[in-house]
Amino acid sequence: MKALILAAGYATRLYPLTLDRPKCLLEVAGRPILDWLCGKLEEAAGLDEIAVVTNAKFFGALEAWAKGARVRVPVRVLNDGTTSNANRLGAIGDVGFALETVGTQTDLLVLAGDNIFDESFGKFISFAEKKKNAVSVGLHDIRDKNLAAGKYGVMETGAEGRVTALEEKPAHPKTSLIGMGIYYFPKNSLGFVREYLNEKESQDAPGHYIRWLLKRTEIFGFLFSGSWYDIGDIRSLEEAGRSFHQKI
Repeated sequence: MKALILAAGYATRLYPLTLDRPKCLLEVAGRPILDWLCGKLEEAAGLDEIAVVTNAKFFGALEAWAKGARVRVPVRVLNDGTTSNANRLGAIGDVGFALETVGTQTDLLVLAGDNIFDESFGKFISFAEKKKNAVSVGLHDIRDKNLAAGKYGVMETGAEGRVTALEEKPAHPKTSLIGMGIYYFPKNSLGFVREYLNEKESQDAPGHYIRWLLKRTEIFGFLFSGSWYDIGDIRSLEEAGRSFHQKI
């Protein structure tokens, strides 16, 4: 099993903090977000590599981080060659780019590089592996569906957590279950990425891809408990810092 952390964004909403530093290296409770994520990934038995995909602007900074990272599995940093928001590949584009290097011969975990959460990651892996060849996604219950309006991918689930519908940033969400940017793709599903990217009307946000994928394979949602923060602005960064400082 391999893991891919998506960290090729430019995080303009966090300026000036991210003018010369990637979002994933911002610190939460004294540790870079990337350290927290790698710590979670280490709970996955059978993981043999973590790949971090970034852009040309931040490649050097992430290479330096990787050389000093205290991670029990090898870490590889991939440069997607982009230089700004204008030519970025987008989340699914970067998954496709990374697959050309890490291959499609093993199951793949994909995490957004601006996530931070405290639930045991091992529970998610156990859930996903029991679903055999199905895709699994991490879900968080935001409690109030109105808070999800226009901000998140919102999912509906049925028996055993099977995802039955998904809307990307809907104005009027039907549930309060939102996608966390955590995915388990069994190797038999990885070929769908290139098929999706080859479609003329494919859209960047992962939610659009998952909705497209619903018509082609089974998808199950695992409900994470505990704290979760999507580090999109300075306020969420500060809130995560206060919350995780108490957990140290």
